[in-house]
Amino acid sequence: MKLSENDPAENKENQQEQRKVNWSWSLVVAALVGAFGSSFLYGYNLSVVNAPTPYIKAFYNETWHRRHGHPIDPDTLTLLWSVTVSIFAIGGLVGTLLVKLIGKFIGRKYTLLANNGFAICAALLMACSLQAGAFEMLIVGRFIMGMDGGIALSALPMYLNEIAPKEIRGSLGQVTAIFICIGVFVGQLLGLPELLGKESTWPYLFGVIVVPALVQLASLPFLPESPRYLLLEKHDEAGAMKAFQTFLGKADVSQELEEVLAESRVQRNLHLLSVLELLRAPFVRWQVITVIITMASYQLCGLNAIWFYTNSIFGKAGIPQGKIPYITLSTGGIETLSAIFSGLVMERLGRRPLLIGGFGLMALFFGTLTVTLTLQDQAPWIPYLSIVCILAIIASFCSGPGGIPFILTGEFFQQSERPAAFIIAGTVNWLSNFAVGLLFPFIQKSLDSYCFLVFATVCIAGAVYFYFVLPETKNRTHAEISQSFAKRNKAHPQEVKTDSAMAEEKANGQPETDLSSILDSQGQNQTSKCVFSLQ
Repeated sequence: MKLSENDPAENKENQQEQRKVNWSWSLVVAALVGAFGSSFLYGYNLSVVNAPTPYIKAFYNETWHRRHGHPIDPDTLTLLWSVTVSIFAIGGLVGTLLVKLIGKFIGRKYTLLANNGFAICAALLMACSLQAGAFEMLIVGRFIMGMDGGIALSALPMYLNEIAPKEIRGSLGQVTAIFICIGVFVGQLLGLPELLGKESTWPYLFGVIVVPALVQLASLPFLPESPRYLLLEKHDEAGAMKAFQTFLGKADVSQELEEVLAESRVQRNLHLLSVLELLRAPFVRWQVITVIITMASYQLCGLNAIWFYTNSIFGKAGIPQGKIPYITLSTGGIETLSAIFSGLVMERLGRRPLLIGGFGLMALFFGTLTVTLTLQDQAPWIPYLSIVCILAIIASFCSGPGGIPFILTGEFFQQSERPAAFIIAGTVNWLSNFAVGLLFPFIQKSLDSYCFLVFATVCIAGAVYFYFVLPETKNRTHAEISQSFAKRNKAHPQEVKTDSAMAEEKANGQPETDLSSILDSQGQNQTSKCVFSLQ
């Protein structure tokens, strides 16, 4: 008996088949390899400096004494250490500003590959600084590693956004955040005294950076460039079709080409927008505002303050000082598990609930943490409640706010706007990061544990903004997302045909100009060969 067209069993089977096609091996490998050599290193460098801090300061003091004949002044040592930590953010800002220039000429994939040169150079400088007796090498290495992070956090989300089908764009984009969390966890793990967190081995903590860079250099060249970049910026139709076939694991990529060509029809004669042009464009005004608020909230929501308080709260709970580094590993584990959970449910729940819910829960637990810290001497069990609040804040952050900002930046903008948008997002991200590092000690000194109320306010403000302004972008094309902002912008974007419009055009018998020429140019023999090889 033949099943009807709308049979539920058949529809379910088709959905399962579509899901299998979407997650091709090439797509998974590109995401894992791209993130391992990029966002993993960003996360690793956030945490790797914590464990060897006393040994690095001793190295600074010893070097200063050898050069000048007297120990370093405490204020000078504090200044040098502050520069060592904060210069990573300055390097990140510089790297962000370079992304558009590099990516315009060599593309997304080769930007990621070239970026490994910065990582290897930084690793060698930092790993050899002790043997060379030059702490300047460590500081310069941190700056170069910041440049690597700035480039990575723009180029990688762009690459993943452009190679992913819209049905799994959020889950694939979450790989960026997952590997940041894994990098933080690995940095904490390798910093244990039993591994590399000793006086004699701390330089190797920075030498490890070359491993992910070399893995990416050895594997990413075998994967295609972004098909959207090839088609819209390089006008390489054959290359784009082949890239789609590789990433999607199928020969018939006509639907995906139609989506890109709909954008191509209006953008063929457009140049890449500059940052100033994007800021002035009325039809993306609210997209830009939303990205700025999203990235600012990402950095200003108070997670950095949590790391400042973790050790003291664990100590108040009665955990021995020598055991605290091992307990701190739980925070890295919670980060990673929460980010993975977010990736698994993102295409079911959507971006809005995860982002709004994440910031809302953070505000709730920040308020609770303020109460428990104020009353922590009143009962022996209260410090343990503070630990629960810390873990809950970290889980809330990583389940939504920790990864979605990078995804939204790629989804809000079309091809000619995207590089400039990532420059704006990255600039806000790194400047906010630098501001938190600079201002938090003063906030903490003035307000003590009540400083968390400041961050709770930021989280509430962000959640309220997203509730009223942020549209759901799940399973929508870039053109459809642009249209969803049109009413608020009071200026419509240049007309781009959506899936429904193209389907209607096809039903009316109107020609599909660009798509047919691409498919015909490949020839029937090549298509048959692709089908045979994929089967």
